[in-house]
Amino acid sequence: MYVKCPECGEKTEYSENNEYRPFCSSRCQLLDLGAWASESHKIAGEELVDIDEDFETKH
Repeated sequence: MYVKCPECGEKTEYSENNEYRPFCSSRCQLLDLGAWASESHKIAGEELVDIDEDFETKH
């Protein structure tokens, strides 16, 4: 089965033979990880804790 790489859109094999699945390459896999780490990608929803408020009340 072939799918589009979520990062670049290139057609890539989705199987155990592709160690980067669902991505086409290590580069695309790392670009996606970087986007999550920099918070460019987020899961929608309300923030559970206000970090500044929580810090101020404990110190």
